[in-house]
Amino acid sequence: MNTQVMTQEDIRIAGIEILSQHMGITGLIRFLQQTETGYGDYTKNRDDFLGQPTLGSLFEEIKNSKCNEKT
Repeated sequence: MNTQVMTQEDIRIAGIEILSQHMGITGLIRFLQQTETGYGDYTKNRDDFLGQPTLGSLFEEIKNSKCNEKT
């Protein structure tokens, strides 16, 4: 494996394969969860998805979901 001629993607794929072989799939996943930076704007996406709920509306939603679980 000549890392001098490998692309960044080639190196990433080789690294994932090596981690998987030596740490198993669970170890690989735990490592990736610690090192992946993600993308996008979490705060904006969260606000777009959730809006600006009031405490009262959240309470009602929780209360209704618990009532639905009992039936």
